[in-house]
Amino acid sequence: MESKIKENPLGYKSIRKLLAGFAIPSIIAMVISSLYNIVDQIFIGQDVGYLGNAATNVAFPLTTICMAITLTIGIGTAARYSLYLGQKNESDAAKTVGNGLCMMVLFGTLYMIVILIFNEPLMKAFGATDNILAYALQYTGITAFGMPFLVIMNGMSNIARADGSPLYSMTSMLIGAIINTILDPIFIFGLKMGVAGAALATVIGQIISCIYALFYIRKLKRIKLKKSDIKLVPKQMAITASMGMSNGLTQVSITLLQVVLNRSLVYYGASSQYGSDIPLASSGIVMKVNAIVLAVIIGIVQGMQPIIGFNYGAKKYDRVKETYNLAILCELIITVISFIIFQFFTAQVLSVFGSGENEELYYEFGIRFMKTFLFLLPLGGIQIISSNMFSAIGKPLKGTILALTRQVFFLIPLMLILPLFMGIDGIMYAAPVSDMMSFITVLIFVIIEMKQMKKIESGKI
Repeated sequence: MESKIKENPLGYKSIRKLLAGFAIPSIIAMVISSLYNIVDQIFIGQDVGYLGNAATNVAFPLTTICMAITLTIGIGTAARYSLYLGQKNESDAAKTVGNGLCMMVLFGTLYMIVILIFNEPLMKAFGATDNILAYALQYTGITAFGMPFLVIMNGMSNIARADGSPLYSMTSMLIGAIINTILDPIFIFGLKMGVAGAALATVIGQIISCIYALFYIRKLKRIKLKKSDIKLVPKQMAITASMGMSNGLTQVSITLLQVVLNRSLVYYGASSQYGSDIPLASSGIVMKVNAIVLAVIIGIVQGMQPIIGFNYGAKKYDRVKETYNLAILCELIITVISFIIFQFFTAQVLSVFGSGENEELYYEFGIRFMKTFLFLLPLGGIQIISSNMFSAIGKPLKGTILALTRQVFFLIPLMLILPLFMGIDGIMYAAPVSDMMSFITVLIFVIIEMKQMKKIESGKI
């Protein structure tokens, strides 16, 4: 049995221990990744005030777009890699990794160039006001140079995780986060660099993390990567992208949501007692705090995906169901705890990020926004795990549809319609309504899929 465990670590170990072994390092890695922006925002808020926080909020869609590229390539590559390993097809597994590496370099570099060329139009499109624009341009003009390194680092982390090395994946992200956290106060307060210092600290951390992650190419356990495997193959690129599409589209939809949210808050905030800048700053904090919870959920997903992919490829459907159910249970525990914090310790969470002028109005709006917008947070986590489950079993179309339900199909339309009748309050209430609607949709898809697996097991299909 020991030899089998070593040969097929995704197929023979206890699902509970296996998910813990993969998910815990993944969760830590994803939380660390999200802390890049959180740490920046905390130090910027303490130095510049809520206008600095608003600027990083306006810049944040660039990071979510980068994560969309990263997850589409990284998780797509890892999912294909796991399926091929389950089928004992090491040759195609190696070609998948080589193709994925090339995609990371290509698209990460292209994305950096796009930001540098269209920086100011992008910031204005994302909702930057006159008071915020200069800070936003200063921040993104520097962080753009870190985007290729961020794509490669996160992509390689997914490959390392699928290869059975979740601790290496976690460490590659941990290194950059520690460096960023150390350099932030030195650059912002010590060298008086302000927003530019936060951006520079972030990029330095990303570069060092990327270098460490790339060393894993020589440590791959399950395959031997040859130079002939490292090349761009259009057909393989399309397949990899389709496998990671639900994850990428989730991030794209979050980006679209952020843009609509920012512009709606600026528009409706201007006619309210809060003005435009306070809602923009408050919502940015809420979205980034929520991003920590989402990072934990995505960490669970990344730990779940190679297990589900391997066992589905090996036709062990009972283990697929067990892994999915366990992932849902973990998600509910995390999101319920988060719900309690966001509902009962709201002011304390907001205070970490500083305030600035109009402190009373700032806290008033921020508390209302956080409590209302995140009221049905646990249901949103179920949607994320379910959509990724479909991608992991090689059904990217269903995964993509479910990935788009909350933000694109429900939340954004509600965010545009409800404020027409409720003003700025309509923006807040759009979130819990869309969470309930997307949960019902996901439930239908999952029930149908589980019944189909049961029929396959019983030989009826």
